[in-house]
Amino acid sequence: MSTTSVKSPTKARGKAPAGEKIADWADGRLGLYSLAKANMRKIFPDHWSFLLGEIVLYSFIIIILTGVYLTLFFVPSMAQVEYDGSYVPMQGVMMSEAYASTLDISFDVRGGLLVRQIHHWAALIFIVGIMCHMFRVFFTGAFRKPREVNWLFGWTLFICAIFTGLTGYSLPDDLLSGTGLRFMDGAILATPVIGSYLSFFLFGGEFPGHDIIPRFFVIHVLLLPGLMLGLVAAHLILVVYHKHTHYAGPGKTNDNVVGMPLLPVYTAKAGGFFFLVFGVITAIAATVSINPIWVLGPYRPDQVSTNAQPDWYLGFSEGLVRMMPGWEWVLPGGYTVNFGLMIPLMIVFPLMLVLIGIYPFFESWVTKDKREHHIAQRPRNAPTRTGLGVAWLTAYAVTLLGGGNDVVAVNFNISINVLTWFCRIGFFVLPVLAFIVTRRICLGLQRRDREKILHGRETGIIKRLPHGEFIEVHEPLSQDMLYTLTAHDQLKPAEIGGATDENGVRRKVSPLERVRARISRGYFGEHAQIPKPTGEEYKAIANGHGHH
Repeated sequence: MSTTSVKSPTKARGKAPAGEKIADWADGRLGLYSLAKANMRKIFPDHWSFLLGEIVLYSFIIIILTGVYLTLFFVPSMAQVEYDGSYVPMQGVMMSEAYASTLDISFDVRGGLLVRQIHHWAALIFIVGIMCHMFRVFFTGAFRKPREVNWLFGWTLFICAIFTGLTGYSLPDDLLSGTGLRFMDGAILATPVIGSYLSFFLFGGEFPGHDIIPRFFVIHVLLLPGLMLGLVAAHLILVVYHKHTHYAGPGKTNDNVVGMPLLPVYTAKAGGFFFLVFGVITAIAATVSINPIWVLGPYRPDQVSTNAQPDWYLGFSEGLVRMMPGWEWVLPGGYTVNFGLMIPLMIVFPLMLVLIGIYPFFESWVTKDKREHHIAQRPRNAPTRTGLGVAWLTAYAVTLLGGGNDVVAVNFNISINVLTWFCRIGFFVLPVLAFIVTRRICLGLQRRDREKILHGRETGIIKRLPHGEFIEVHEPLSQDMLYTLTAHDQLKPAEIGGATDENGVRRKVSPLERVRARISRGYFGEHAQIPKPTGEEYKAIANGHGHH
């Protein structure tokens, strides 16, 4: 009886490497191989404007890393101590432990001042990046279905970033940040009926109290970053699920994604860009000082720093207050309603932010367009939307100017009253003018595109025809360029229809539907967009004397 021995596959191949064993173990429990296989070849469009979102992400990572380092040395306490650190001008001065620990970070902790500067600059660039990224999404229509929810995630992230910045620059408890907190306390006290209760709850008693710094510390390092981290993760998940938009061009449709795969091309580019962003922020932080708290000293309620200005992303809120007349009502019983603070901070300020958040749903209601959109629009092809965006930015710029009216008046030798009245009037007039001018520019650019499609590109060559006429030679556009210039949709305005239906029955049209039809005409009516040239028009020109 004979027997045959069979070697096991493992022995035949030899012992598997340890790394392979670990990978097999992890894949068997987490499904990493399947996940990587499905997602590592995701396609990302290769256009410079998409880098704005990456700047936001990388700035957020830098903020988290530097914030963890600063947390190790910062003392979030308002207990009073006598400073005895290495900064001589402040020795012997009574200050809060928060301010003293910030001085220690700046002058005694190795690398502390640089990390503080990187943290602050990264926070500013983070908010700038969010705004610019949202501008790109807004002006190209990238918020349309199916990305409305992702727009809300980004908008909420922007709101959180504003309040994270407010709580962050308040933590050192210096004179400048304390002045900002005093302004915030005044705004809270202007809230009818519950204002004083809110102030007592927030500050733990009469302003400035003893609890605001510890509470802001918890909000700044735990609550808001946790919420923002969740929003960033949800935003990225939806980006991967919906894919990026891409700009019109040959081979690009609403049903595909054209670009580079995540591995290895996009990953290499993204990794290099992260270190580029980190390097630029570090270079700025090392050369340009920001928030030198030792210059102003610790906060005292009886002092106000000269030229105190909020950070730019909150400057428009103070501008609204400075522009608002000091109106107030004294109700029976001696209760005062302060409209000078209540209207700008409780109505106009949140309204300016809410308009950004709800706009995708407003446009969807106007257009009744239920299609998915993955082709980004050129701003000129949506003149009304582009005009509205520029109008909002104009209003923001006017309020920002109003927020620094004292500094502008002193440095440019302008009457502060004249500047204030300019901002008051400009807040209502300039956005309207900006809307009209912007829309006219967009329509002019559409006309230029139409002429370019029909007649081609000007070459600068002058030619004399046999009958003596002089003309400029035009070069026909390539098929790729023709496709790009004509790929956008042109919706028709909504129509209400006649007063009666086909059976002679009076039609019932709601007032809201009439408003929608009127707005739709403003978006897509005869004077709101230039018709794209038809194929017949192009053939007639091409076969005649349009090209030479």
